[in-house]
Parts: sequence; C-alpha cells; structure tokens
Amino acid sequence: MEAVEEITAAVKNAPILRFPEFEGEWEHKPLNEYLSESKKRNLKLKFGKEDVLSVSGEFGIINQIEHLGRSYAGVSVHNYHIVETGDIVYTKSPLKSNPYGIIKINKGKAGIVSTLYAVYKVKEEKAQGLFFDFYFGLDANVNRYLRPLVKKGAKNDMKVNNAYVLNDKVFVPSIPEQKKIASFLSAIDNKIQQLRKKKALLEKYKKGVMQQIFSQQIRFKDDVGNDFPEWEEKRLSNVAKLMYGKDQKQVLDSNGQYPILGTGGLMGRTNSYLYDKPSVLIGRKGTIDKPVYIDTPFWTVDTLFYTEVLSNTLPKWLFYKFQTINWKLYNEASGVPSLSTSTIYKIKISQPSIDEQVKIANFLTSIDNKINFTSKQLEQAQQFKKGLLQQMFV
Repeated sequence: MEAVEEITAAVKNAPILRFPEFEGEWEHKPLNEYLSESKKRNLKLKFGKEDVLSVSGEFGIINQIEHLGRSYAGVSVHNYHIVETGDIVYTKSPLKSNPYGIIKINKGKAGIVSTLYAVYKVKEEKAQGLFFDFYFGLDANVNRYLRPLVKKGAKNDMKVNNAYVLNDKVFVPSIPEQKKIASFLSAIDNKIQQLRKKKALLEKYKKGVMQQIFSQQIRFKDDVGNDFPEWEEKRLSNVAKLMYGKDQKQVLDSNGQYPILGTGGLMGRTNSYLYDKPSVLIGRKGTIDKPVYIDTPFWTVDTLFYTEVLSNTLPKWLFYKFQTINWKLYNEASGVPSLSTSTIYKIKISQPSIDEQVKIANFLTSIDNKINFTSKQLEQAQQFKKGLLQQMFV
C-alpha cells in the first residue's frame, strides 16, 4: 500500500493525511452533486424474497437469508426498491448503535430493500461510490452530516426526512484523489476480510477436531509411538470439586492486582484471591455455557463456580472438555439459566490418562494461540483503518 503523508502547512478544507501528489482545498458542495435518488421499484417482481438486502454497520449491504438465516420481507415485495451493484443505500430507521443511520455501497449482487431504506445512484462523472462508502464509514462523518437533518417522529424516534438527505454539503476531492483514497482503503479492507476468514476457518477447524478428539476418532500416541490406555468413564465429581464464588464488595480495589470475575467477565480488581491454582470456571447463574480457563490468582462472585481440579486431571484438558458439554441441557431454571453442583457432579465423561490429556491440551492450545494471534492482527488492522478514516477526510 502506498504511504500517505501528514500535511505540515495549514491548508483550509483539506485532510490531515493526504497523498503527496494532491494539493489544494476539497470542494464543499451538496451531496446531490454526486448522488441522485433512485426511483426503481420491484413492480415486475424481478426479485423475490430471497433477494432482500439489509444494511449492516460492520458488514455493509448483506443478503438477509445468507447472513441472517431468513428473509424479513412482508407479504409482497413488489413495492421494494431495487438496489443494483454500486448503488448506495441509506437506512431511514436508525438503531441505538447508529443513531443517525447507516450509509453503505452495494458491493455484491443486485437485490431489493424495503421502503424503510433510500437508494441512491452515483454520478460516475463526478464521484466514486467507494469514496462515499468510506466517507460515511466514519461515525463522525455520518453524525455530522445527518444529525442536523434529524426530525423527531410521533414516538420521539429519530428519523431523517429523505427529502433532505442529499441537500447538505460535503467536502469532496477531485475524482483522481477519490479513486486513490478508495483504492488505498480498499486494500486495508481486503486485509481485514482475509483476517476475518482466517479466524473463522481456524475456529471451524478447532470445533471439528475437538469433536473427533473427544469422541476418540482421533487418538494420540506417546513419545515412543505406543498407544495410550483406554479412556475411563467418570462422573465430574471424580474429576473436580466445584467451589462457590463470594461477594466482592469488601475486597474491591481499583488498583488491585487480581481480577474479580463474574459470568459476564471482569467485574473489578482486588488484592485478595479465592484461588491461586489453575482452574476452570463455569457459570452458576446467567451465562452457563461459556467455560473459562485461568492459571493466575483470581476472585469469583457467587454467580460463577470455580473448580479445584483433582490430581488425576489436567485443568487445561478439563477446560477443553467443558467446551464440548451442552450445558444448557442441564439448566434447572425457567427464567435465568442456572446450574447446581448436584447436577454437574452427575455428568459422566470419558477421561484419558494424564499423559494423553497433556497431548490433547497442548495440541488444542496451539490452535487457540493461532486464533488469538489472528484476533489481535484483526483488531490492529481495524484500529489502523479507524485512525486513517479520522485523518483522511475533511
């Protein structure tokens, strides 16, 4: 990817970061100079419910069935807007996470959207659709542009009157600079998509190999190539002791060195701990199907069990075994999901020898390390893109 440079001399109406071959101010003109509202409707039913699209802040324009598992279309789609490849779609029904709506370009196949959306054509002689996709990919730009246009509805919901959306002004560079910006940011988007796919493939691989390992379709051998002993059936009561967490109010310390954990994750810090050996945590109330492994001192609240793992069991192996258990089958409450020690203790599992447990845990940990590394790369790429978006537009 080509480098951009920081503007050292103050240039009015120009971005902080800019490609060196461009200079001067960006134009400040109404959005309707670059986009026009599309009037195409699905009156001849060229598209069906399988072609209905939605707008996602994270993934752009998506097919409802492919990404959401079903179509949310009404009885008839004849009045829906047609969205062709390269069209720009705006949501007129904002969500809490996007209070003034979402504007995205359709990079995929043509389809249709409901009348809750507005569809715009790009005037190609003046604009690059991808430039505006990235421009409105920055929340600050969406909010700054659309906030003044928000009209309060009868129920105090925030709505934008579609008649005004194209009327306010935006800062836009020349076509060559638009293309350069769009190409540069597209390369970063491609990298982000590659990392997402890599992470998804690793997670799928881990899930599949875990099923084979714990069903014993895959078996490990010892260091000299011999088979390990047969697995033994045991109750969980013979593997680990379940321990209750405690109220954290008296030990809270914002500067504490140890984490206080609940079913939702980190709840605070403390200088005291309940347990300082490797342990597997499992929810007692609330989130009961997300086991956690921890090998540093910790404190848990009373909604989260921790385990004192017995000597015949490797804690890390037990963590992976816990991931294969359908904990919701053991839920004992009709409201907030709950587990009890008596129910958990009765669960039967097949357990290999301690040496094979080590092999299994090491193998799965190596996959987890790859997933975690890819997750960090993905987060860094997303933060890098966010920083660029903040500096490459006016």
